[in-house]
Amino acid sequence: MIKIILPYIKKYKKVIFLAFATVFLQQLFSLLDPQIFSYMIDHYVVKYANFSWNAFLYGVLGLLLLSMLNALAARISKHLQNYYVSSASQKIGAGIYAASIASVLSLPYEIFEDERSGDVLEKLQKARLDIQNFTVILINMAFSLAVAIVVVVGYGFFISPYIGFGYSLIIPILTVVGFYMSRKIKKAQKEIVRQTGSLAGSTTETLRNIELVKSLGLEQREIMRLNESNQRVLDLELKKVKTIRYLGFVQDTILNTLRSAMMLLLFWMVWRGTLSVGQFFAFQIYSFFVFNPLSEIGSVASSYQEAKAGLEVLKHTINKKPAALATAGKKINTIDSIVFDHVDFQYQSSRAPVLHDINFEVKKGRTVAFIGATGSGKTTILKLILGLYKPTRGTIAINGVPVGDIDYDFLRHKVGYVSQETQLFSGTVRENLLFVKTDATVEECQEALELASLWPLIEKSEKGLEIKIGEGGLKLSGGERQRLAIARALLRNPNILIFDEATSNLDLMTEKSLTETIKNIILKRPHMITFMVAHRLSTVAGCEAIYVLEGSTISETGNHSQLLNNQGLYAALWRQQGAGQNVTPRTHTHPSTVIARSPESKRRATKQSRFM
Repeated sequence: MIKIILPYIKKYKKVIFLAFATVFLQQLFSLLDPQIFSYMIDHYVVKYANFSWNAFLYGVLGLLLLSMLNALAARISKHLQNYYVSSASQKIGAGIYAASIASVLSLPYEIFEDERSGDVLEKLQKARLDIQNFTVILINMAFSLAVAIVVVVGYGFFISPYIGFGYSLIIPILTVVGFYMSRKIKKAQKEIVRQTGSLAGSTTETLRNIELVKSLGLEQREIMRLNESNQRVLDLELKKVKTIRYLGFVQDTILNTLRSAMMLLLFWMVWRGTLSVGQFFAFQIYSFFVFNPLSEIGSVASSYQEAKAGLEVLKHTINKKPAALATAGKKINTIDSIVFDHVDFQYQSSRAPVLHDINFEVKKGRTVAFIGATGSGKTTILKLILGLYKPTRGTIAINGVPVGDIDYDFLRHKVGYVSQETQLFSGTVRENLLFVKTDATVEECQEALELASLWPLIEKSEKGLEIKIGEGGLKLSGGERQRLAIARALLRNPNILIFDEATSNLDLMTEKSLTETIKNIILKRPHMITFMVAHRLSTVAGCEAIYVLEGSTISETGNHSQLLNNQGLYAALWRQQGAGQNVTPRTHTHPSTVIARSPESKRRATKQSRFM
């Protein structure tokens, strides 16, 4: 844990130094007060007969004034301590959170397919809070206690070796008890962090799918499931508290025994005349400075283990091998061609390749589509193009440059992406558009909305682009939400435009309207390479090249007319979907487009039910 925190200690060393300095000053001022009290007793209270009333009064008032000034200095130091300690903890926590976010976002895309977003978020937030709490406790309690022990033990040896030795016994007892408590808490805390992350992930998933839960009347089942997870966390927390309290009881018993022994020693020294009454009371007050914080050593141990466990769980995620640096490569300004040459891809957890021997070339201005059964690898091809996956075998080249030699961060700024799920954000229409291009002008936003056929709807609103989406604002239908997503993709004026099942969740009329919009966009942006993935063949019938994926490979290739004449799987699906009406496919065929049918394509055509 120290290795993780150390860089931030160095980064914020000034505020951390001030935090420790103010704690040190506050403790010194607080420890000085018993000395003033001791001097007052020994020189005035015990020897009051040696003074006249005026001398006694002025002497006592002077010491009381000194005590008040000392208390004022202690309070000022305390306020400064709280400020600097809070600043230090917040800065360290924020620094770790920011670094963790950067590490998480640099991980390969596959990691996020296995991790629940709520789980990752819970790890980040918990690690931040635990570090902040531990920093506060470490400085305010542990360091204050250390200062008190050093001062009291030093003063004890100054007065008498017996007293110094007696207080020195605190150190080994503190070490043994703290070590033992930490070991007991560590195991429980790791499980608490794991279960808490799981609960957060489950809750996030339930809320994300609240429409499904409510539509199917599953509220009570989900409540019971989440309550069971919550109860497991509660049981672990109570078990940890029980352990801390039990060990705390043992610790307090030992400390009270030691305190009583010290009191007996002090009484004996007063009886022998080697310790004054004032010094006796001073040590009595000092015992509260030392023994009372020791009773909270369990809290320090618990906080330490919470922070350590939280960081270890988070470290397990962020220490995974990051994706190759996206910015270390050639910058491609204009995308002219994309080539797949004998490409295979296989997931690490899979026994068989998802894609096998994929070959195609797409040039600027062309529109191609991938169709196939669920799990046939259509979206995987898109993710390979975007660099989210790396091919297991074969080569992917853009403008003749292998993707491994390309600055993908630069390239992705030339991509427009529209997915099946309309990933809109709470906020205004303009804020949703600016998500992909923060410096876009109002005119650019309007042009993108006009291309997506959404501007007439936005124009009706008095607020225009500043109208909010959702609650208290503009209610968008499924088709309108997709049009906004399309407008956002177009705002970049991309070289590559991707539609990944963009119309699959829409009704047939809306899909037809949106398909016409897409065709219009392609005509008005001839410089783009457009990729489309769809189950409904009517959506892709106008594409210049259609690739039919079956059994992890491309079984047929051609335009709509060629594939119908081919009488393979595509033709069978077209007939079954009844999609042949009112469609005017393009007749232009790119020179590189070839008719490809596997020997088994007709036999495979009987399997079209898998696409439904």
